[in-house]
Amino acid sequence: MATSNYYLTTPIWQDREVRFDNVLKYLECHPGEVVVDTLGEVEDTKGNNGERGRIMVTNLRVIWYSQRRPRTNLSIGFDCIITITVRQVESGLRGRAQALYVLTRHNGTRYEFIFTNLVAESPRLFTTVQSVHRAYGTSRLYRDIKLRGAIVKDKQLQLLAQEQIYDKVNGVWSLYGDQGNLGTFLVTNVRLVWHAQSSDNFNVSIPYLQMKSVRVRDSKFGMAIVVETFGQGKGHLLGFRIDPKERLREVMKEIQNLHKVYAASPIFGVDVEDEETMPALEHLTVEQVPDDVEITEEEATDAFAAYYADVGGADRPPIYSEEIGLAVETPMGKGRLLKDLWAVK
Repeated sequence: MATSNYYLTTPIWQDREVRFDNVLKYLECHPGEVVVDTLGEVEDTKGNNGERGRIMVTNLRVIWYSQRRPRTNLSIGFDCIITITVRQVESGLRGRAQALYVLTRHNGTRYEFIFTNLVAESPRLFTTVQSVHRAYGTSRLYRDIKLRGAIVKDKQLQLLAQEQIYDKVNGVWSLYGDQGNLGTFLVTNVRLVWHAQSSDNFNVSIPYLQMKSVRVRDSKFGMAIVVETFGQGKGHLLGFRIDPKERLREVMKEIQNLHKVYAASPIFGVDVEDEETMPALEHLTVEQVPDDVEITEEEATDAFAAYYADVGGADRPPIYSEEIGLAVETPMGKGRLLKDLWAVK
């Protein structure tokens, strides 16, 4: 139960962040996260050229780690990916070869990654990452809050592939500002949906994945169900009123219970159909060997420098570099020194 409560109050980061040199426990799958494919011979050509590694593609992210030093690793969430293409690169282990090029954005900064499959004539790296990314992009209603979307037609919810309706509650007031709108709750196994009685297009879809808490609070409209969501900063508070108070508390309890069930076994909605028959996963996965060293927290500046993609950015002011005796552009990032740009470990 303690593990379930942790996920109730902690947002999922695996698909929404780019992380470098993670502690190994952060490479483990989150509940609901599944490994789609594993490739045992992949080079991180951009940041660790000449280093053999392994790649795991899950329904939330792409993970690469060095075979020799597992603490040298990458976690790339699918939500951060801008484009995926195939390029010719110079690999330290294969020479001139086709590689997977991934351009990402996280916290306003662009990073680029280049992965080369060391198994010649195998398209699996390209097809797997592209197909999972495509499936991720078409299943956002499982994971993202949606306002005024085309999710209700003729008062009927357009169900997602893995969705089931558990309850329909009429007479629900959506509270916003100084007014309320009468509508209906649709409580499912993956989200809470409210739509107005007067218009199907006036609606909100709140996945359990985005819910931080559900409780009853007093408001200027009386007692109301308040749904708090994750987000930048404080997130959002959404209020709903149901009469009588006994029914209000019943609905609140039902949503809380479904939220807990979902937290224990999330449904992310990323379904990938195999484009070709692949060997069983147990024959592909190579067991991770944990480091026998203590990992200490260090300022992560060198890893960022290797993958930084300064695409379309403004020129930074020049400074004098004592290391090389020339005027150079100011290194990107507060407190970063010129030597950090080639001090990649």
